Amino acid sequence: MADASAGMRAKRGGMIEIEVIRLYSGSKGNSTLVRSGRDAVLIDAGKSARALETALRSAGEDIDGISAVFITHEHSDHVSALRIITKNHSVPVHMTEPAAKAGGLGSVYSPATANIHPPLYSVQVGCMNVRSFVVPHDSSVCNGFRIETENDSVGIVTDCGRVTEDVYENLKGCRVVVIEANHDIRMLEEGPYDPALKARVASPFGHLSNSSCAETVVRLAGTGTESVILAHLSEINNAPDLAVRTVEEALRSAGSNVRVAAASQNQITRAEV
Repeated sequence: MADASAGMRAKRGGMIEIEVIRLYSGSKGNSTLVRSGRDAVLIDAGKSARALETALRSAGEDIDGISAVFITHEHSDHVSALRIITKNHSVPVHMTEPAAKAGGLGSVYSPATANIHPPLYSVQVGCMNVRSFVVPHDSSVCNGFRIETENDSVGIVTDCGRVTEDVYENLKGCRVVVIEANHDIRMLEEGPYDPALKARVASPFGHLSNSSCAETVVRLAGTGTESVILAHLSEINNAPDLAVRTVEEALRSAGSNVRVAAASQNQITRAEV
C-alpha cells in the first residue's frame, strides 16, 4: 500500500524521524503503530483483527507492511487480535516468556511466528531498535518499549501503576512518548467501581492517574520530549479534555512546552510534530 503520510516523517535537516500513531486506546483494545522510513512495527494488537486492519488503513499502512508485533503483556485488550492476524499473516510476534505462559500465547503461534524472550530484550527491526523495560502492573510481566533509530527515539508505556526511576530512565530523552493517563483520582473515588476494583486501579500495580502522568511529563520535558500521546484513558473515570488539561496545566506551571494529545478508542491519534 502506498504510504500517504511519508512526508510527515521527514525530520528537520532531512533526517528520518520515527512516526507514532496510536491506532486505538482503552479498555476495549490497544495498539500503536511505530514506523520509520519503510520499517513499521506494532506495539500490542488488541480489539479484533478486522478493527486492527481498518485502523492500519486509516494510518496509511497495511498489515503486510508490518515487520513485527511487540506485546506489552497478556491481558486481552492487548492481544485479542493476534490469533487471527498470525493465522492469516506471517508477521513475527515478540513477547516475554512469563506473558506467553500466563496467557497461553506461546501455544497459539507457530515457532516461526512466536519469539519468546526474557523480560529485558532488544530486537533490531530494519532501522529501528526496539528495547523492552519492565513496568509495574498486575500482569505476569508488563513491558514498556524504547524504540530508537540513529537520529530519533520514542518511548511507550501504558498499564503502569507507577513511574519508577527505571521507567523514567527508559523514557528520558525520547522525542515522542506514549504514556498512560488512565483516570482522574476524584472521578475514580466517586465513581461506580466497587471498592476492590477502585483499589486495584489506584494501586502501584494498577493504572496511572492524570496527575501522576503529568508529573512524569513535566520531568520528561526537560530531557527533550517534544510530543506526548496520553493513552489508555478510562471511559468511566476520565475524559480526554480533562486528561489533556491536567497535563498541560502542569507543563505551563513548570514553564515547559510539550504538545499533548489524548488517544481515542475509536480513531487513530498521531503524535503532533
